[in-house]
Amino acid sequence: MKNNQKLSILFWLFRAKAAKKDGKAPLYARVTIDSLYEEISLQAKVHPDDWDVGLKRDISNTPESKRINRIIDEAEVDLGRFFTRLQATHENVLPIMLKNVYQGKDPMAHLTIDGSSKTSTILEAFDQYIKLFGLKVAKKKRSEGTYRHWKTARNKVAEFIRFKYGLEDFDLRRITYDFAEAFFNYHTLEADVIISENTAKGYVKKTRQILKRCKKSELIKSNPFQDFICTGEDPEVIPLELPQIKNILEKKMPAQVLEEIRDVFIFQCFTGFSYKDLYELTRDCVKEVGIYNEKWLSRQREKTDVNEMVPLLPIALRIIEKYENHIYCTKNDRLLPVNSNSRYNRYLKEIANICGLNKRLHTHLARHTFADLMLNSDMPLEDVSKLLGHRSIRTTQKYAKIRKTRISRNLNRVKEELFTQSGELIAV
Repeated sequence: MKNNQKLSILFWLFRAKAAKKDGKAPLYARVTIDSLYEEISLQAKVHPDDWDVGLKRDISNTPESKRINRIIDEAEVDLGRFFTRLQATHENVLPIMLKNVYQGKDPMAHLTIDGSSKTSTILEAFDQYIKLFGLKVAKKKRSEGTYRHWKTARNKVAEFIRFKYGLEDFDLRRITYDFAEAFFNYHTLEADVIISENTAKGYVKKTRQILKRCKKSELIKSNPFQDFICTGEDPEVIPLELPQIKNILEKKMPAQVLEEIRDVFIFQCFTGFSYKDLYELTRDCVKEVGIYNEKWLSRQREKTDVNEMVPLLPIALRIIEKYENHIYCTKNDRLLPVNSNSRYNRYLKEIANICGLNKRLHTHLARHTFADLMLNSDMPLEDVSKLLGHRSIRTTQKYAKIRKTRISRNLNRVKEELFTQSGELIAV
């Protein structure tokens, strides 16, 4: 089984947990795989004065330091060896899986927290949830992208705690509503890297969800974030007009790669598939449906785990047929030549310039365009929601932008029912 993941190992001292008696701090190994990480206690302690941050070794030159450095060397070798073994049997290795194996557990074992090691801090609560989420990712029950979002939220909380309180973690029972406001203000006003208010509210919302779980587990009496309003204004996405779509479709592209990216984008505009789901489309996803054997696309959306079924309109069918024998599609059993999100977005920007469009082309715009085309062709909102793979119609309503042409069409229908051609009201 091919696996190109890379492992990074960092040894560090948890100085905030240094013992008062001898000043020694616990030693940890941080294992990072594809920007995700787990921290493993090496069951050893080193005095900060004896720790070389560059060498990642105890330099006190004592019998104890030799023992500590031997533990580090053995841990590095063992972690590398276990990682190689996991790569041979798993398509996607998560840091929690490596941590489990290193600690003598099954790779998929869930590290439960019993009464003797009860969660007491916000980052511990985050870590517990993230570990469980990681196992669901390994079982293909949750999205790896969402897993990364949770890790980022956890790291944002940790960054705030270090800045505001000078601590490495924070007691759950000390968290108040003020913590939420200070956290939000820090990331939108004071942090080295300022983020948007909507993004910051998303991190507060995830923290609120963690605190809600803590309340249910009776770790805290109430959720201090409960009254913090996390809803933000969704940035408006203006769908493409039909003349703009036609312009993109008919524009002669100066290179084959641009033509391929253009076709994939047009395919999105007429199917509504997200980039991730588009990337995963195989030839088996094309199904014949109904008494007329119409061709539909069908697959589970990774984000919502909802089955997304979309009828293939003529333009989408032509694009599939065009790339039926494309070398990338035949080699990788893919419906379309889509193999890199960054490459896709980079070329879409170039295509927008070639077509003279004063707007950025992106996957979300394509989904909005598809929804707009369907809704303004009088397709019911419930049907469009199903086509987009949404769990709730409320999500689909964000895509609903009623055009004047639809209003005009419906108004004419009403006029025909209520008035004669001369403008007289029809008596019922």
